[in-house]
Order: sequence, then C-alpha cells, then structure tokens
Amino acid sequence: MKTRKQEDEKRRQILCELQNECRQILEENILKFWLDKMRDNEHGGWYGQMKGDGSLVKTANKGGILNARLLWTFSAAYRLTGKSVYFEAAKRCNEYILSHFIDKEYGGIYWELDYEGNPVNTKKQFYALGFMLYGLSEYVRATGNKESLDCALKLFHCIESHSLDTLNGGYIEACKRDWSEMNDMRLSEKDENYPKSQNTHLHIIEPYANLYRVCPTPSVADALRRLINLFTEKILNPTTHHLDLFFSMDWKRMGQLESYGHDIECSWLLHEAALVLNDEALLKKVEPVVRMVAQASEKGLQADGSMCYEANVETGYFCEERHWWVQAETVVGFFNIFEHFGDEDSLSKSLRCFNYIKKHLIDYEGGEWWWSCDAQGHINREEDKAGFWKCPYHNGRMCMELMERINSMNCEK
Repeated sequence: MKTRKQEDEKRRQILCELQNECRQILEENILKFWLDKMRDNEHGGWYGQMKGDGSLVKTANKGGILNARLLWTFSAAYRLTGKSVYFEAAKRCNEYILSHFIDKEYGGIYWELDYEGNPVNTKKQFYALGFMLYGLSEYVRATGNKESLDCALKLFHCIESHSLDTLNGGYIEACKRDWSEMNDMRLSEKDENYPKSQNTHLHIIEPYANLYRVCPTPSVADALRRLINLFTEKILNPTTHHLDLFFSMDWKRMGQLESYGHDIECSWLLHEAALVLNDEALLKKVEPVVRMVAQASEKGLQADGSMCYEANVETGYFCEERHWWVQAETVVGFFNIFEHFGDEDSLSKSLRCFNYIKKHLIDYEGGEWWWSCDAQGHINREEDKAGFWKCPYHNGRMCMELMERINSMNCEK
C-alpha cells in the first residue's frame, strides 16, 4: 500500500505533466493556428471563418463574439507567458475592435461586420457586450491600457442602463441599435425567444468578475453580488440542481432543457465571482451551490470520460454529441472542485475528460480542435474549425486555467 507521501508525489507528477501538456496544446496547437492561419492582413483583424474541411473563407462576416474572445485569449496568453508575439496579437485585436466594433453614435458594440469591417448587423445583444467587456478587461489586466479600460467601463454602464430589469431583477437579452425594444431577442436560431436566459447571465457575471479585478469599484461589486444572488435564487433549479436555461421577465421557468456543459461551466465561474469579491459570507452561501451544480452536471458524463451537451426532460431527447467547448469546461469545472475542496474523484473526472480531448478533439495536423465528435468518436467536419462561434476561448482558457491553478499549487516543488 502506498504511503500518503508517495500518493502526494504521484499526484504532483501528474499535475506537472498536465501543466506541461496544457502549455504545449495552448501554444503549439491553438494559438499557433490563429497566428499562422487566421490573420487578415488585407482588411485588418482576423478572418471570420475556416470551414471544418480546412478551407478559409476570406469574405466571411466578422462576428463581435469571435473578436472579443480573441482579444481575451491573446491578452490572457500574454499576461500568463509574457511573450511579445501574444502582446502583438492582443494589440491587433484591441485596435480592430476600438476602430470597427464600437458604435460611436449609440454606444455598445455591433453584432456583426462584413469582411471589410462595415456594420451589417447592428443589434445590441448583451451576451456580445458582455464578451467584449471580458476581452477589454483582460487586455487591461495584461497591459494596463487606459483607453481600453474607459471603453470597458462604458460597456458596463450600457449593460446596466439598458439590460438591467430594475423591476424583476436580471438582464434582458437584446435591444435594437438605439436601445429600443426588439421582438426577436434570440442569441441564435437554435435558442428559444425568451427575454432572459441563463447563458446571457453567465456571460455577464464572467466579465463583471474580470472587470472587478482591474476596477474594484462599489458599482461593479454591487452588480456582481446581484448576479451571484440571481444564480443561487432564480436560475438554480431547487429540485434538480441544474441551472434552467430560459425565463420570462418575472422569472417563470420556460421549457425543460438541461445543459450539462453550461452547468459545469457555471459552477466554476460562479465560484470565481465570489472568490474575486473575497467575501466570506458570500462564499459560504455560494460554495455548496458550486458543488451541487457540478454534481448535477454529472448526468451528462459518459463512460469514455466525455461530457454530453444537453437533454430535454420533457421530450426525452438526449444529445450525445461531444462539443469541444463542453469538454474544455468539464476539465476546468471538475479541476476547480478538486482544487478548492480536495475532491480526488473530481480530479479523476477532469483528467479523464482531458484524455478524451487529446484522443478525439485535437487536430494535430491542421491545428485547433474539431467542433465535436459523435458517441462513436467520429469527427464532425461539417461545423467550423474557426468562425462566429468557434474560437480559441474555451479551449485556450482551459489550458491557461490549469496552468495557473497548478502553478499556484506549487507542483514543481
């Protein structure tokens, strides 16, 4: 039987190997792909699409979400590694965003540009404003850039002024360009048309936590606390412990979808928000929910270590597709439970999903990750390799989260 010291040493070796693998995947597989293949040197910024078969679409529209996530990723990579190549890429992202995506007349950002940088969809989707705030705040965190901080704060005030429901609490999905009401507030054609969603709230709490790191003002802190309370009191289903997805204005639950990817992602982002505020009473309230939601997400875990996307309890539909982003968030979410609560079983879940990613989702020849696999491991080449929704944010962040977390645990000592 191994002694406690031997077990600790074995775990240390596993974590060190994991950290090194994450660094290699981040730099050689993910970031290298974007630097070598996706820079638009003719019209600026980054190309909007590469199809799953590897063909580059130079005239594809450029999405606000893609560009915001690129800004976050390269900014975080520079902050973490100090390498100038990532600073230059982050600077490129930042300058293109400030020049093209910011709506200088009404404020906020455009949803979508054409390949030359002209607005083609000017709606104000607050999910997108949240991601742009996330990217800008990370650029500030990495570089201290004042212009980007000013822009981030303006976006924060846009969200608080135009999305916040002061009567019922929470944030609505979208407005027209001039902030007037719009009927179709869906994030995408796959979503239901309801005024509030878990997904948008998740990607507002995420940038607010990051903004608080660089601008710890009372207004940001208050907004962050409100969001944390919304997740624990409104969005969390008290019966199933899953996070419900869609809501009416007065928080009536709409539909019976369960999204296991969003559950596990939210578990660690909710925890992060409370940790950033450094409020012991709030952490005491949040941490049981963090563990509860992570445990509920295990309904989607499969024998091969992967996590399935979602299910509809009402119809019996169960999506067995293994999406790239769901696997990345599963690795981080269960590692978070291990790191903060000492749960060795959660470390095993994290490692098994990481091994699934290495075996099935990483494109070792072409770079980046595939969109998804089916239950038999067949690669989905129909969806984008890079595009409006496919970017280096989930998988790049997975690598950087583990690199930072393992480093803080002093695995090399």
